[in-house]
Amino acid sequence: MAKPEQKIGEFTYADYQDWPQGERWQLLDGHAFAMAPPSIKHQTVVLELGRQLANQLRGQRCKALVAPVGVRLPEVGQADQHTRTVFEPDLLVVCDPSKIDKQGIRGAPDFIIEVLSPSTASFDQIEKRRAYERAGVRELWLFDIPSGVLTVYRQERMDGASCTYVAPEIIRAEGVLAITALPGLTVDLGFSSELREQDEEMS
Repeated sequence: MAKPEQKIGEFTYADYQDWPQGERWQLLDGHAFAMAPPSIKHQTVVLELGRQLANQLRGQRCKALVAPVGVRLPEVGQADQHTRTVFEPDLLVVCDPSKIDKQGIRGAPDFIIEVLSPSTASFDQIEKRRAYERAGVRELWLFDIPSGVLTVYRQERMDGASCTYVAPEIIRAEGVLAITALPGLTVDLGFSSELREQDEEMS
């Protein structure tokens, strides 16, 4: 799988804000990577998962959001304009209201789901996963629609301060699954098997 298209040079969030709104880019350590337009199936999954989470969180402190929402992941003490990592997760939950501002989210969400696309799957599974871990995202789900496989990363606190992901749990994306980082919150993935069955009927 190829990496997404890149801009030449190194950039910050200040540069990112000046780029045309019709273009979608994400920054990783100052390097800009293009975001491919999502497929209908991709959007169907994201909207369904977002609907489920938003309904469960209505009236609660935590908030569910779907792309495009910019998530800035600055280094400690780093100002926005100098931030070199900015992503647009497919779906996120953030429980600290102070992280939400007019531009989007500043700081690590508590929970993220990335629905893998063929053009960016390796980037999401390797580079973005490492960046989410480093930033402190407590739980990360990587959902591959065609295979129906869900890879779940959860953080374990180490040495009293830093966090790291334990070995991932790789499971079938089916039934009702609990989000460990957010007790009481669940996701019903039963609809994903229906999407695969539709594909088989059309092939």
